[in-house]
Amino acid sequence: MRVLPGIGSGLLLALLSAASFGMAGALARGLLEAGWSPGAVVLVRLSVGALTLAPFALIALRGRWSLLRTQARPVLIYGALGMAGTQFCYFSAVSTMDVAPALLIEFTAPVAIVGWLWLRKGQRPRRLTLVGAASAIAGLVFALDLASGADVAWTGAAWAFAAMIGNAAYFLVSGETEGALPPITLAGAGLVLSAAILAALGAVGILPMHATFTTATYAIGETPWWAPLIALGVLSAAVAYVTGTAATRRLGSRLASFVALTEVLASALFAWALLDQRPGPAVVLGGLLIITGVVLVRLGDRP
Repeated sequence: MRVLPGIGSGLLLALLSAASFGMAGALARGLLEAGWSPGAVVLVRLSVGALTLAPFALIALRGRWSLLRTQARPVLIYGALGMAGTQFCYFSAVSTMDVAPALLIEFTAPVAIVGWLWLRKGQRPRRLTLVGAASAIAGLVFALDLASGADVAWTGAAWAFAAMIGNAAYFLVSGETEGALPPITLAGAGLVLSAAILAALGAVGILPMHATFTTATYAIGETPWWAPLIALGVLSAAVAYVTGTAATRRLGSRLASFVALTEVLASALFAWALLDQRPGPAVVLGGLLIITGVVLVRLGDRP
């Protein structure tokens, strides 16, 4: 089978992005148990990510400031909807419903992307793509252990669907290549914008912000409060968004969004390593179904 240019590197970047995003939950858990609010953790995560990328984003821009002006709309959608909006809506969802169904709803973004590309751009999905989508969603049900019974509230579900729209917007904007900003510049600008939006939400009291400066405890031992924050900002924000955007440019929004579902598996592995939460058989089965779905979507994307 002939591999299209950029597919191999795109898959590697997408998997790296998923793994980087996947460590966020386990790292944040230690801070949350130490007394941090979710909003404060996310704000510091995005702010550290923005500071990390700033010099590299400017270098990649190479003085072409007009690009920022002409690409203002994609940057606004990417940062406000794809980053800040997704996270704010997700945290609003889990405040009234269980985490697992909220994640399932948010992670149906690839299906929404398939429908959007079909309706707006005439990219009719092939049968393999549809079968792959069904396999991936079934895998999410097992990986998130929904079979054990989870609480679903209509208000929370509405917030989760809003988070799904933001997640889909992130991939759709990332996949645009015509006149687009370099991936690292787009990610850097989006992080700055999203951090500013969340800071404003915190300032007016919509998003609770409180922090402590005690040690964070993990299965591997205690660590200063600042260590997981740096890891969250550098790895699960800066690295995750840059590699995710670069991967989407190579793979396209549809395939990249399905590969990103492996974040659920990465989250389970990091939870095992850092929190001693051993994944059960359902997670393994779910992982196999997700991987199968990704492969089928890849085959369905072949020209």
